[in-house]
Amino acid sequence: MSTTRRITVTALAVAAGMTALAACGSGGSGGGDKDPKTVTLVSHDSFNVSKSVLAEFTEQTGYKVDVLKGGDAGKAVNQAILSKGNPQGDVFFGIDNTLLSRGLKEGIFSPYQAKGLESVPAELQLDKAEHRVTPVDYGDTCVNYDRAYFAEHKIAPPETFDDLLKPEYKGLLVTENSATSSPGLAFQLGTIAKYGESGWQEYWKKLKANGVEVVDGWEQAYNERFSGSAAGKGKGDKPLVVSYASSPPVEVLGKKPEPKEAPTGVAAGTCFRQVEFAGLLKGAENEKGGKALLDFLLSKKFQEDVPLQMFVNPARKDAKVPELFTKYGRKIDKPETVAPEAITKNREQWIKQWSSLVLK
Repeated sequence: MSTTRRITVTALAVAAGMTALAACGSGGSGGGDKDPKTVTLVSHDSFNVSKSVLAEFTEQTGYKVDVLKGGDAGKAVNQAILSKGNPQGDVFFGIDNTLLSRGLKEGIFSPYQAKGLESVPAELQLDKAEHRVTPVDYGDTCVNYDRAYFAEHKIAPPETFDDLLKPEYKGLLVTENSATSSPGLAFQLGTIAKYGESGWQEYWKKLKANGVEVVDGWEQAYNERFSGSAAGKGKGDKPLVVSYASSPPVEVLGKKPEPKEAPTGVAAGTCFRQVEFAGLLKGAENEKGGKALLDFLLSKKFQEDVPLQMFVNPARKDAKVPELFTKYGRKIDKPETVAPEAITKNREQWIKQWSSLVLK
């Protein structure tokens, strides 16, 4: 992210003067007394959409949207799996390619081919044979840095994974837990792609020795520990954080006049590509409404709202991206990737190995 950010930046959006979605319903769990004209979207905390865009969906279909947020992406996916067969809602948004195989293996989604898929590049359609999930957005997880800190200390910011091991960056990086956080897992997968099965564990041993800090999720890492976060008002003491290539525009949003560059930068050699998906939950109480919502998530109206609401790239190749997003974000031409089948085969083992190395 969607994944992602994926920037997945509700708290930052609030700090920049935007109005976070309060949903159009009660935030309930989709119980038996649910209004048949309500469709419940289950998601991670960083889902956001303009009220006017959501109102258009209601006007078109008659369905109101009840948004139920469940923490970081990893936690939200875990909850969706635990409630399999009796889902909390109708549609799940926010499962990405780092976690996708787990959701598919657990059978939490019902197949549905959403309208508009012909405008989505084939490389984003990771379940195109069965259409259990629909690609909605993509983004690159990367290390972000606080420009002011590095200017003040007269240190060049890091650009690559190797750079993060250098003595001048000792104790400066905060990342998210691979076991509980989607960007944390993406960062780990980036190191696996870079150093391979034979080298990634040794890399993390060195990174741990260089003082990397691990927290549970993105909100804590970015808004509490990162010194460059506007939402955190500079109270954090870590000038390096695992976030997204599209995070810097958030720090510019609403500033008058607009600065020449964002106050935060991106280490382009530390990036991993994430794709976020939505899917119709198996056993959905409002299946018809859920399908209508999936169609809407791929509509140009919603897709063109994505960049400045969740700070990730729209999945549709014909969706226009606003200038602020392209001017201040960093385009990553060669992000690290890991084949979905490799993630499927090794994810749980990789997470256990990482936890043993880093958390003990």
